[in-house]
Amino acid sequence: MRFIALVFLVGALAIIAVECNSEGDALNAFKTNVADPNNVLQSWDPTLVNPCTWFHVTCNSQNSVVRVDLGDANLSGSLVPQLGMLSNLQYLQIQSNSISGAIPSELGNLTKLVSLGLENNKLSGLIPSSLGNLKSLRWMRLDSNKLSGEIPISVLKLVLWGNLQLMNVSDNKLAGTVRHTNKTGFAITTIVQDFKA
Repeated sequence: MRFIALVFLVGALAIIAVECNSEGDALNAFKTNVADPNNVLQSWDPTLVNPCTWFHVTCNSQNSVVRVDLGDANLSGSLVPQLGMLSNLQYLQIQSNSISGAIPSELGNLTKLVSLGLENNKLSGLIPSSLGNLKSLRWMRLDSNKLSGEIPISVLKLVLWGNLQLMNVSDNKLAGTVRHTNKTGFAITTIVQDFKA
């Protein structure tokens, strides 16, 4: 019986280690894709067992990444699809940097995300419709970028789920108009949008 328990324990630890290593790999992919003149990401060592000891990364009691805080870190480069592998991530805060390029559609896999802070960067292209999968999202800040096109219907439907409190997409190159009527009487979402040519 002890042998079976030991085998189960070793197997469980192996699964946790693989998950943590994949999270470290995802974050390391981001690190290698950005310029970091202030060495903010210096502690991000991919040879460590998991990224829970890295600065600007917070983990839960199972050593899974739940928060990445890299606001105002003077980073430039682009977001990577691998960030969508952080399955327990609740806060992704990369605001006020010089991050450019498109928002990866894989961020729509972050179904536990509560806050997406990508404002004040140089992001361009469309807002991915996959962000409509983020039904736990309370705060979506995409303002002050170079995003274009219309806000996808799937993203606007986040208002109907009742969790989204703020969607700020102002100071972009978005087209269209958002009309929001609160029919439930419960959820109030503030949507900030303006057209900037």
